[in-house]
This record gives sequence, structure tokens and C-alpha cells, in this order.
Amino acid sequence: MRAAAACVAAVWLAAAPRAADLAAPELAAALQKKIDAVRDFSTDFTHTYEGGVLRKQITERGRLLVKKPGKMRWDYTDPEKKSFVSDGVKLYSYIPADKQVTVSSVPREDEASTPALFLAGKGSLTKDFTASLVPPPAGMPAGARALKLVPKARQRDYDWLTLVVDPATLAIRGLQTTDAQGGTSSFSFANLKENVGVTDNEFVFKIPRGVDVVTAPARP
Repeated sequence: MRAAAACVAAVWLAAAPRAADLAAPELAAALQKKIDAVRDFSTDFTHTYEGGVLRKQITERGRLLVKKPGKMRWDYTDPEKKSFVSDGVKLYSYIPADKQVTVSSVPREDEASTPALFLAGKGSLTKDFTASLVPPPAGMPAGARALKLVPKARQRDYDWLTLVVDPATLAIRGLQTTDAQGGTSSFSFANLKENVGVTDNEFVFKIPRGVDVVTAPARP
């Protein structure tokens, strides 16, 4: 979830001049400037995963809320309900069908380049990644620009991510990551609303009655 999750910070982006003419470093800098100005956002998402060890394909849909610093909430609604919530200190993973909640700690500040922290307002496109322009992935809108971001520090969950940008507005149309098993996660976004005053209450996770609670070991 973190690998994909965190990249959608880029959906905060709105209009910027001459987007179609910007080189990769300039485009990354323009995106970061916009991200810095956004306090919170909400959006609908469609998540498609394909490949991996089992060579499977899954399409899921839901709603995402993010508030700086460190808060995010992914509520998947179709085809299976599940939630991933960060209150800035703890991460909660809940799949009702499994009747289990997994609790882990938000990564340390020195891991700020991980996608989950970047999504929630930590890390930097220009400082933590090397940017290059690449052809847009299949299925993306004609004329879109794609920015490949390779983390400067080795990451556990992904090797690189690709952001697909509308050249006229700099709005993000999609993002894609590849995991160590060869699986590809693709996200698309709709109904984006930014700086709407998302409250801290949205990120309070109450553990349901009757579920098992598993505490994940801390990462070294």
C-alpha cells in the first residue's frame, strides 16, 4: 500500500505555465512547488494491480483523504471493503472479511523519501528523486507527459514510480509503480478537491469489536 499509496501526493497539482515545454527537473520542481502549497486533499481512485508472483489482475475502487503532516486514509469500497489509515503516529490496516487489524508505526523521519511519507507531506520530489521524462504507460490519455522518479536512496517497497501529467494543466492523470515481484500498481484519480479543510477526526481509527489485533514488528 505504501509503495503506491504515497505517490498520489502528486494529484494535488493544478495549473502551471508551459507544462508541455518543461524539462524533467523543471517539471519536478513545478510539481513540488504546488505540493508545498496544499494542506489536504480528497479524491476518488481506481487501483489496478497486475502481474506479480501469481500473475493476477485486480481492479479496485475507493476514496482517499490526505492531510499534512503524516495523515492519510484509504477506504476501498469495491469489490472488497478495506481501510488503511495513518493518524501520523500509527498505521492501521483493516480488512473486515479477515476480522483482523494490523497496527504498525509510521516510518521514521529519516525514511521520509518513502512514498507513504511523501504522500502525507514529507520528502521532496526534487531532493529525494532523480526525474526523467519517459513515454506514458499504455492506456493513458493521448498527449500526456510521464515523469519517471527514481529514489536516490534505496527503497524497500519499490524501485521507481511514474507520474502521468496533463501537459495543459499539470493535473496528474495517473501513476504507476513496480514491486520486487514484478507486479505493477496503477492508480487513476477523479473528483479531486484540495484545501477543503479535512479534519483530524477523519484519521481517527477505532478498532472494531471482535477483531484480532496484530502489532507488526518495527523495521530495522
